[in-house]
Amino acid sequence: MAITSANQLELLQTAEAVAREKMIDPGLVIEAMEESLARAAKSRYGAEMDIRVSIDRKTGRATFTRVRTVVEDEELENYQAEMTVQQAKQYMADPQVGDTYVEEVPPVDMGRIAAQSAKQVILQKVREAERDRQYEEFKDRAGTIINGVVKREEYGNVIVDVGQGEGILRRNEKIGRESYRPNDRIRCYIKDVRREQRGPQIFLSRTDPQFMAELFKMEVPEIYEGIIEIKAVARDPGSRAKIAVISYDGGIDPVGACVGMRGSRVQAVVNELQGEKIDIIPWNEDQPTFLVNALQPAEVSKVVLDEEAERIEVVVPDEQLSLAIGRRGQNVRLASQLTGLDIDIMTEEEESARRQKEFEERTKLFVDTLDLDEFFAQLLVSEGFTNLEEVAYVEIDELLVIDGVDEDTANELQARARDVLEAQAKAALEKARELGAEDSLISFEGLTPQMVQALAEDDVKTLEEFATCADWELAGGWTSVDGERVKDDGILEPFDVSLEEAQHMVMTARVLLGWVDPAELEAEEASEEVETQADA
Repeated sequence: MAITSANQLELLQTAEAVAREKMIDPGLVIEAMEESLARAAKSRYGAEMDIRVSIDRKTGRATFTRVRTVVEDEELENYQAEMTVQQAKQYMADPQVGDTYVEEVPPVDMGRIAAQSAKQVILQKVREAERDRQYEEFKDRAGTIINGVVKREEYGNVIVDVGQGEGILRRNEKIGRESYRPNDRIRCYIKDVRREQRGPQIFLSRTDPQFMAELFKMEVPEIYEGIIEIKAVARDPGSRAKIAVISYDGGIDPVGACVGMRGSRVQAVVNELQGEKIDIIPWNEDQPTFLVNALQPAEVSKVVLDEEAERIEVVVPDEQLSLAIGRRGQNVRLASQLTGLDIDIMTEEEESARRQKEFEERTKLFVDTLDLDEFFAQLLVSEGFTNLEEVAYVEIDELLVIDGVDEDTANELQARARDVLEAQAKAALEKARELGAEDSLISFEGLTPQMVQALAEDDVKTLEEFATCADWELAGGWTSVDGERVKDDGILEPFDVSLEEAQHMVMTARVLLGWVDPAELEAEEASEEVETQADA
């Protein structure tokens, strides 16, 4: 097939037709044609030659050219596509390295094989352009809802026609035992769009918590307008869900707005989610209050929050325990997802037993160490004293408020407590030295003898070894393993050393050792303080 004047315009017409059908730029189709013709020409003139084809966008005329590049003598490798400066003088007035010499060559007469090859190149280029267009169209739609039509089901995965492409709804992203037939209409959440070798992959979901949030945004105008905000969502797909909302307009009740007149708005979402029960909960900045709301319909008697560990203890009446936990732990699990806290639920009876155990342990501590009778030790615990340090170094007035304690008794109590603490410190120091703790660590400000002993038992015996510790290794912390929070025990955690205190001690040690410039440290701390104030 020769490129003659009779079919020159057909090239442009074909390019236009393909571009309209695939909804891509006609220029991309013409570029594909140019590449395919160039490849066919190379098979005619030789693969070593640099043959290029240019199609006129107005007339459709295809121009075939051979390009040769001027190179240094020692760099000449391809005689068909390169030439030296001396050789170039035959064709050019003043050739320089890097110049190109272009000459037109006769159009090729493509045989059947060459024509088939050209067709494959064009089809490949068109497919690539189509994939790029699909990716560009859908990449910014991740996180939104899309309506589609079911095309087929493969091994439990549903292939969905989403207009200018196909999406996949994996079986683990379907609600319960949903099943679909070809041509069923389906509404999904675009979870992710990835560019892959076989084309853009559009991953859909009906179980993602944000699918429910987007459905509420469609049903509740106040959410779409920003008057009400969805702060958190937790779902057990197909069974139950909790959604926390807040209103920025004092005159609008966020829960009522999401429920709608006679429950019309929430019912529309429930119907889409195959009857999933939805608890709409008012958001509160105060975490304990928010948790009480999140555990509805169970009643909560008491909440104890451990902010550092991101754990919370909830005390409920005995008869409310099963309701608070929910069927198969569903209620407490959703409340935990909603608040981002690990929740321990106990009954009032269990909490009372735990408090009694703590009371007995502290009473025994004071009886054994301070040589007190049980009644007097119980008085100390009842007044809130939990350890020897509090007794030894508290203001004496706080001891005088205890019934039967005069100034002499208070002084005697503190003297006994200090003697015990000094003896414990001496014993800990001797043990630390036996384990090999060096004076550089023992004399480091901020570490008690008991802390030094604990460090030495963990094979941290020098200031250098202490300076290499991470703050969480000293103070402890929490990490996530397979979606569950796991406790990391810290060496100094029994001494109530916080992460901030651990970090300060480690940095101070590094400054003393000359590892860190104190000026840089001060500048960094000042910068962090400015950022904190700006955030506030």
